[in-house]
Amino acid sequence: MTATADTKVADRLRPLVEADPIVALEIAGAIAEAGGRPPPDAVTELAAEHAARLADADKQRLRAAVEHMLMGRDVDAALEWLHETRILGLLFPELEATVDLVQESGRMHKDVWAHTKQVVRQTVGRPLVRWAALLHDIGKVPTRTFTDDGVHFHGHAEVGARMFDKIHARFAFSRDERQTIRFLIKHHLRTNQYSEQWTDSAVRRFHREMFAHMTDLLDLSRADITSKRPGRRKQLLEQISALADRVHQLAEADARLPPLPGGVGNAIMAAFEISPSRLIGDLKRALEQAIERGELEPRREDPYYVAYLARQGLVPGVSPERAAALIAAGGELDAPHGSLDDEGPYRGPDPDDPSPGVLACGHDPENDPCLHRDADPGDPEVHQH
Repeated sequence: MTATADTKVADRLRPLVEADPIVALEIAGAIAEAGGRPPPDAVTELAAEHAARLADADKQRLRAAVEHMLMGRDVDAALEWLHETRILGLLFPELEATVDLVQESGRMHKDVWAHTKQVVRQTVGRPLVRWAALLHDIGKVPTRTFTDDGVHFHGHAEVGARMFDKIHARFAFSRDERQTIRFLIKHHLRTNQYSEQWTDSAVRRFHREMFAHMTDLLDLSRADITSKRPGRRKQLLEQISALADRVHQLAEADARLPPLPGGVGNAIMAAFEISPSRLIGDLKRALEQAIERGELEPRREDPYYVAYLARQGLVPGVSPERAAALIAAGGELDAPHGSLDDEGPYRGPDPDDPSPGVLACGHDPENDPCLHRDADPGDPEVHQH
């Protein structure tokens, strides 16, 4: 297209952009849908000229336009165009900060921005999962540290989740939608911890904690693999599939078995010093309902269930001292699977709320400092990222 033709295209679009700056985001959507080809330079300059006006745009329309772009096949090209027009920096300064943010000192690897664009493109076409893919590594900016071992991003998943607390206010998300996105950002590294050495109890706990987000999390984890090494990519995908298979197999097996172990009624009577009565049946039903809600694990040891009954105060006439002793004997209960945290504004790393075993890295082994340091090859951190 000639310079004159480019100018004519921009001239036709100018009154539309001037009347409605969201047209610039619709251009990005067209890039994502039309093979990733950028518009003429004159159009790019026009979009950049009016980028600042998007700050006052309607949040619902803004969200819809961004989401339309995110769902495009060539979303990576559209995202790069947003960077070039300065729209990215306006809507997502947290993402703009990842441009040229290196993940490995002294090595020529993709920066966080390049990795993010690829992950979004590879993610399944479900809107909330693509939003999570877009923002999954924003926590790497404030958590990046340099040591003799290389570059680290300790706690970046948790920090990124808190940063999202500020981002979602710019768009029209419902409470459930923003909680889903936040959950996926916070837990996007969890599947990396899986190994064949996990016990069945550990797999059940993972399933319970991920609960309704299980499928989304597994799909995001698959998309987060951006290694160019086919063997490594295959290994990581197989690891995720193995975890998914074990979750499915255990869920099927659990569905065929009673939720409570045999003899729990006798354990309740002995622990609370009560005689056989209708109350025992009521207490067992209360335990079964708690298991159905995900508050308790099925087929655990008797003290685990006794402690729950004592903690909930479901048995009348129990002294505080006796209840405390039964609770201590049963150990701590895990958080219910439905408790999606909404922890308020970003406050930096939370030492009291790390995901177990979360590492400092992402899913890209070639960009992963955990894979380039001098370490024992048997160290699980060398193989998880």
